[in-house]
Amino acid sequence: MPHVEIPQSFCIAGVARRDITPPMGIYHRMWGAATHERATGVHRPLNVTALVIAPRGDETPASSGPMPQVLLAVDHCLLWNEDMESLRRAVCRSSRISPDQLHVAFSHTHAAGLMDRGRSTLAGGELIGPYLDRVAEMANDAIAEARRLMEPAKIVYGSGHCTLAANRDFHDEASGQFVCGFNPDGPTDDTLLVARIKDEAGGALATVVNYACHPTTLAWQNTLVSPDYVGAMREVVEAATGSVCMFLQGASGDLGPRHGYVGDVEVVDRNGRQLGYAVLSVLQSLPDAGVRFEYTGPVVSGATLGTWDYRPLGPDERRRKHGIHCRRFDVELPYRDDLPTREQTTAALGEWQTAQRAALDAGDLDAARDAHAQIERMSRQLSRLQMLPDGKTVPLGVSLWQLGDAIWVMLQGEHYHLLQRSLRERFAPRPVLVATVTDGWRPGYLPTRETYGRGIYQESIAIVAPGSLEQLIEAIGGEIAALSAGS
Repeated sequence: MPHVEIPQSFCIAGVARRDITPPMGIYHRMWGAATHERATGVHRPLNVTALVIAPRGDETPASSGPMPQVLLAVDHCLLWNEDMESLRRAVCRSSRISPDQLHVAFSHTHAAGLMDRGRSTLAGGELIGPYLDRVAEMANDAIAEARRLMEPAKIVYGSGHCTLAANRDFHDEASGQFVCGFNPDGPTDDTLLVARIKDEAGGALATVVNYACHPTTLAWQNTLVSPDYVGAMREVVEAATGSVCMFLQGASGDLGPRHGYVGDVEVVDRNGRQLGYAVLSVLQSLPDAGVRFEYTGPVVSGATLGTWDYRPLGPDERRRKHGIHCRRFDVELPYRDDLPTREQTTAALGEWQTAQRAALDAGDLDAARDAHAQIERMSRQLSRLQMLPDGKTVPLGVSLWQLGDAIWVMLQGEHYHLLQRSLRERFAPRPVLVATVTDGWRPGYLPTRETYGRGIYQESIAIVAPGSLEQLIEAIGGEIAALSAGS
């Protein structure tokens, strides 16, 4: 009979969360235009959420079977390479898992402060090291609890749309330059993917939300620690479902909120509620796992009606959705030809520091603020350059899960939305969840080929050559195809 498949997975899963809100007074300056140094309060708490997942057979109990995969969702912008590796080592050691089992995905909120041990000499920076140690401890606690809670679970996937995200490569005609802000005419991807996880009895375990939109509602005016729009979104979803909501940031290099760069927390909460209600709409559309939507035949009424209904999957069909197949690999991407050197960046940093001192001495606070923004740019650029390997290419790490009917893609860096759109089009109707800024921010931005040369911020700080994003898409597509063929 004609039918529609419902994307789903059967596995063993456990979910747990810990609060990782940093202490007040910690270094908080994330934006170059900001004038404060320390956090003055908390808008909403920051969390680390652990999803522990393993395959199952028909009789596999939660306490046995293959070693699990662990996905941590962390409410922070990013960690530089050294701090990222330190966190991963600490978690792997304490949780007794291998590096290939662990994936650390950042929500990418820009309102939590840039947690960098190298900033320990700045105001509030002395709190960063002890705080990051605590984050590792809380992550391990969450993993331990999630493993204790592991039980047979069923996942159903659905998709929808939310207009929160918009293109952010805007050409300012008056000044003749590209700026990073709402572009009403630019291409976008407002696709929302939702994975609902329930236990065998139908009880809610978790909701996974995958959406691409830079969490940049709160900007330089804000002095509060915040998960940005993700916080209010989670509250909406968790209040309705009674279970944990995990957020995974999609390919949002060229996407941001239509209304952003503000200091007003009501705006960020409104953005979060908008996404939260869209998630609830998707959840309402999902049937239970273990069924497909099937044509049941004509019924004669005033018109001859065609009826459809949900029918149970057969044992063999259900069993085919049990597997978890994993693949981890690097894609070597070429450096851009005009990549600045560390020496050039250090010299530019010194020049801007001199300019800032001169502006402060002259009482020109606007010029001092602009100079500090450039100092921040050069400092971050120097951090990026210092963590790059020698040679002509940089490796970008990618991890794949084939989880029943769905593909989960977890990868380093920030990518233009072409990446997720292309993969989803190629492998439709299979759900393809894309979690960026996972296991590290390196190599940074990957814009589309045609973006280079326009002076857009994301392109100006990219370290890889034009065409790298397109190369990465092809590499991931090939690996997904091979993974699916071998499963």
